[in-house]
Amino acid sequence: MIRKRQLDPREITHLTIAGWTGRNKEAVEKHIRELEELGVPRPASTPIFYRVSAPLLTVADRIEVMGGDSSGEIEPVVFMLDDVLWVGVGSDHTDRKAETIGVTLSKQLCAKPVSRTLWRYEDVADRWDSLELRSQIVIDGSRRLYQQGTLANMRPPLELIGLDRGSGGMPNGSAMFCGTLAVHGGIRPAPRFEMQLSDPSSDEVIAAAYETISLPVRG
Repeated sequence: MIRKRQLDPREITHLTIAGWTGRNKEAVEKHIRELEELGVPRPASTPIFYRVSAPLLTVADRIEVMGGDSSGEIEPVVFMLDDVLWVGVGSDHTDRKAETIGVTLSKQLCAKPVSRTLWRYEDVADRWDSLELRSQIVIDGSRRLYQQGTLANMRPPLELIGLDRGSGGMPNGSAMFCGTLAVHGGIRPAPRFEMQLSDPSSDEVIAAAYETISLPVRG
């Protein structure tokens, strides 16, 4: 049995986005070079931890962005609340045009949708690598697979917490996005993004979705 709780985003006062969390260093380096060819700067380290404004975290089913150059990417998200570690699913929605100027800047420009339902981490910790992420995008009414894979592809959360925070761990009120998966068919914007974290052992699923409203750019 997986114990659950509901998230109130106002509980979160410290938000971190962990990037380049893949376990395969060669694959990470290859992807860095691919993005460099698109103008995205090389990260200062791998993994890297971007601190962003906590109020960006949202459970809303709609977010607003500037223009049409942003897109979502599914990630497991861990939360430290009342001295208990929880896990949910979220989207590190990012402005891709701004990303070519500076990744830190791009991380700060968009809301970060997450699931309202969280699982107690210790209830799934022994099978963490088998948990599955799946995202779909909806364009012109057509639903398409965007990302899919297990958490075995990225570093486990306790390792990431240790690399970012040291032996002190995460303080209460903290949340961390833990990395994403490769995209099918290339990174692209979509008006609707759907995401789920599933546990094949129990058939439990956390699901969330949101729509993106593009605001006009006036110079």
